[in-house]
Amino acid sequence: MSRPPAGEVVDGVLDLRELPKVERHPAVFTAYDELAVGESLVLVNEHDPVNLRDQLERDYGTGFGWEYLSEEVPEYRIRLTKNASTPLPRVLADTTEIASGAGEGGLGGAVFSLRMRERDLDSNVIALEPGGAIAEHWGPDVDVLVHVLAGSGHLDTETGVVDLAPGVLLWLPRRSRRAFRAGPQGLRYLTVHRRREALVLQASRPPGAP
Repeated sequence: MSRPPAGEVVDGVLDLRELPKVERHPAVFTAYDELAVGESLVLVNEHDPVNLRDQLERDYGTGFGWEYLSEEVPEYRIRLTKNASTPLPRVLADTTEIASGAGEGGLGGAVFSLRMRERDLDSNVIALEPGGAIAEHWGPDVDVLVHVLAGSGHLDTETGVVDLAPGVLLWLPRRSRRAFRAGPQGLRYLTVHRRREALVLQASRPPGAP
């Protein structure tokens, strides 16, 4: 039996084996987005596409169906069904558990991030180890909301210092100058802002700044 053309859904079947690996997931998401609620397509692959399933779960939650029709190399067949019209609301993380790691040494940077393909927001949980810091910089061209989860520290601004403690809800206006310093228990905080392709921190002052 001949295979459908590479990357095209033919008679409800999308054969991924003829596609370069980098093109497979985009082809599945394009085909899935075109389905009506309740419709299905059959994916054919030479192995179990577990990474694809993980990405679908990250993007759509439990709003899709995944049924193995065949689990034999080189022809895995999976029925993919669209069960909801949009990605579903769901729990992404437990910030209590994330906060419990404050004070751990040797761990810094983003310990949680939004990773869905289609989203309007970016969000991260930033961890600073005890005594850690983010050097003074000018913020990007987006407003940022910060919620302190655990630990303590200080935010240095252009004219003063803001104390940071669990529960503090902080507003970082776009292009404002700031620096973070963690206290002896470390510092963990959640950030939320409008999505940008790259959130660049500026070491130099923006145009018009004093």
